[in-house]
Amino acid sequence: MPTVGVKRDELFAAIGQTFTDEEFDHLCFEFGIELDDITSERQIKQKEQGVNAAIGADDTVIYKIDVPANRYDLLCVEGIARALRVFMKKELPPVFQVVAAKNHAVHRLTVKHGHGLETSRPYVVSCVLRGVTFTQPRYDSFIDLQDKLHQNICRRRTLVAIGTHDLDTIEGPFTYEAQVPTDISFVPLSQSREFNAKELLDHYRTSPDAKHLKPYTDIIYDLPAYPVIRDSNGTVLSLPPIINSEHSKIKLSTRNVFVECTATDITKANVVLNTVIAMFSQYCDAPFTVEPVEITYDRDGHREVTPDLSNRQVVTKVDDIHSMLFGKRPVIDLDVQRICDLCVKMQLAATYLPAIHSIEVQVPPTRSDILHAVDVMEDVGIAYGFDNIPMTFPPTLTVGGGQPLNNLGDHLRNEISRAGYLELLTHGLCSHDENFKLLNRPDDGTSAVVLSNPATIEFEVVRTTMIPGVLKTVQNNKGLSFKDGLKLFEISDVVVLDPAGSDVGAANIRRLCALYTGQTDGFEVIHGLVDRVMQLVGVPCVLDPHHSPTNYYAIVPSASTWLFLYKMRRNVNTDNTPRLFMAVDPTFFEGRCADIVWHRDGAATKLGTFGVLHPQVLHNYELLYPASVVEMDIQPLVLVKMSEKTKKGGGESWVQGDALDRELASLKQTISLCNPIFQGHVNDWCALNQAIVDTEKALFAAPAKPSRASKKVKLVELDRSFNTTPLAKDKDIAMYCIQTISSTSIFQNNINSSVYRLLAQTHGPPAASSGGGSRGNNPDDGRGVDVYVPSAAVSKPVPKAKRMHMDGILHGLPVASNYKLTTTTTDHFAYDAEMSTMNRDKDTSHFRKRDSYSEYVEARARFSKMHSVT
Repeated sequence: MPTVGVKRDELFAAIGQTFTDEEFDHLCFEFGIELDDITSERQIKQKEQGVNAAIGADDTVIYKIDVPANRYDLLCVEGIARALRVFMKKELPPVFQVVAAKNHAVHRLTVKHGHGLETSRPYVVSCVLRGVTFTQPRYDSFIDLQDKLHQNICRRRTLVAIGTHDLDTIEGPFTYEAQVPTDISFVPLSQSREFNAKELLDHYRTSPDAKHLKPYTDIIYDLPAYPVIRDSNGTVLSLPPIINSEHSKIKLSTRNVFVECTATDITKANVVLNTVIAMFSQYCDAPFTVEPVEITYDRDGHREVTPDLSNRQVVTKVDDIHSMLFGKRPVIDLDVQRICDLCVKMQLAATYLPAIHSIEVQVPPTRSDILHAVDVMEDVGIAYGFDNIPMTFPPTLTVGGGQPLNNLGDHLRNEISRAGYLELLTHGLCSHDENFKLLNRPDDGTSAVVLSNPATIEFEVVRTTMIPGVLKTVQNNKGLSFKDGLKLFEISDVVVLDPAGSDVGAANIRRLCALYTGQTDGFEVIHGLVDRVMQLVGVPCVLDPHHSPTNYYAIVPSASTWLFLYKMRRNVNTDNTPRLFMAVDPTFFEGRCADIVWHRDGAATKLGTFGVLHPQVLHNYELLYPASVVEMDIQPLVLVKMSEKTKKGGGESWVQGDALDRELASLKQTISLCNPIFQGHVNDWCALNQAIVDTEKALFAAPAKPSRASKKVKLVELDRSFNTTPLAKDKDIAMYCIQTISSTSIFQNNINSSVYRLLAQTHGPPAASSGGGSRGNNPDDGRGVDVYVPSAAVSKPVPKAKRMHMDGILHGLPVASNYKLTTTTTDHFAYDAEMSTMNRDKDTSHFRKRDSYSEYVEARARFSKMHSVT
């Protein structure tokens, strides 16, 4: 929001009333603006330049007021004072008039096209303020308004540039044309010598005293011809958008002001001109009047008279106003007459139309922010007072949640990252060559959104493919190691033209793009990623013998689906119809690319293409190693959240989009596997934590008396001088729990029966109380140590863990070749030797102290190890 600094006393004098700071703050709040700060010129200089610079500065109180960015009529003290006076019903909105010049010839300005004027700055609007009376505060406000308009709607003079001149020092008719810089010579404002245009711009670019004008020189510096406005005598009035002439400078003694606005946007030029007129025509001898200027374009003879101060009509339904402010609640003191009165408070003359039960509003030239009926509703709400609207709960309650497309993207990011890929975030804009030429792709002119005024050459079009961003990332990171290959991916949007299907003429498409580059092209790596993504979204491959005939995907090799229409004679059939033929996607190496085609309910949808990049593309992006890329749409894969969808025309049904949910449920269950005793029953572990601690203490304090038939094992006795608790292995604790599970009341009351079954399955059935183990003696020192040794009849424990997994992802499964992999929770497989070694000598006390995050970290590591794509 722009901040306007106005002197408090001048503002109160213009309003005709004084306020305390609190009262004025409340008034601003009611009107929809904000009193941001109360300061003075001394305080501002002291804060910005130091104490020494503030010596002798004025102590006049300054109000800094934040105004809406589209309220250009509030950028000066005149506009704020008038708006508040009308809001407080101290005056009615003014009526602006365009009057013909009396005793003067018609003011004319001719636009002479040529030298590129029609492409650099083709438009101009103008007017004359007759009989203006300036004072020092009015003059300062006049200059300050132009500066604020230049920074706001004029976009730092790139769209519109304002020039004001003393009409009594110049003579019409005037001309606006483009000339060679060396042919333009004049004395600019605040200078004492003459410059030609090129010298002047060089001076502004290098002089420390002109640093405030330096940014504007880039607008026309490189043009072959500069725009210039001259009078009938050839005197230079201004060099837009840089500087005016010293010859026509506005002074306090100026009575007649010639205003001209050159522009690249005619609409904004009219808004700027009308704003200047509305703010300062009140100081004319005939207030709120202005003299027109006739503009003639010599290229086509078109003529128009500026300014246009006519009102615009906007019709708003009364029911819409009531609905906007009160919803379905009863309307409180807001009838038709009250609505019209409230519109007047916002400088909008209103009339009731009973035939259509609507309000017709006359929008003055000062209110360029009123574009739609909803803007009128907003002004009515401001005038009514939002504080006067009763607060109630909304009639509907909603629960926030992620969009399905975003949820799918987040799930895919997690899974692809686990496969070893690094995620990227690249620009949505790129150069035209990067989007087409460097990828060996032609531009048919109907696919990319082109920026009309790009800031740099690197941001010319909105990308239609994400491949350039990925390739530029590799190009700018050549210092990385490519020995083991580099995997990158990005999930983001591209924009394509869609004039028929979108009201804005373009559409966003969410895509996945991944790249592998290294000493080999890695085509099989990208192929594996494609299979993994399709598995995650629950779409089987056509090669799967169990795939559904109504839902599967296929990798179609050979040529891609790029179709070209050639209407040349040799490509036209005998009946004058264009000939269609297939062509290889030039971005990829011929014969090393394939399409991803999804077949669902008899319809085939191409999701994307993957393959090895063409050597020319690698050369264009200065890549040193071969690379493979996949780019595919994920938007079609966002399926309706239904547990089942019945196929039309038959009784067969298939589950949609729940593969990722099953995978995440698998991960959640994997977290509970960290507990070596209960094998995943983490809830039971938490509930019986104290019981387990007591049981282990009992185990170490008074171990169960083993059977005489058990094998004696020679163990080194622990030194009793250390007051430490001896360590017990996982299987020992498990066997003891099995033996005591039927006799311990705590276990009988709390342990789930599945725990017992799982322990028995893992460590064997519990031994009889008479043969569960043996007590041995250490013959070396004669001191006996009671050690529990499992019975020889008990099979060697094999750590097992429940895992949910996807088909074809896990390696080294200890099952038969015809074992059918599923994603259910009933199947499990044995850990390999490495995992058994990892769990062999764990301290069980460590597990009692672990928090849920530690369990999650270990489970994630195990999960990633077994679900990685290699």
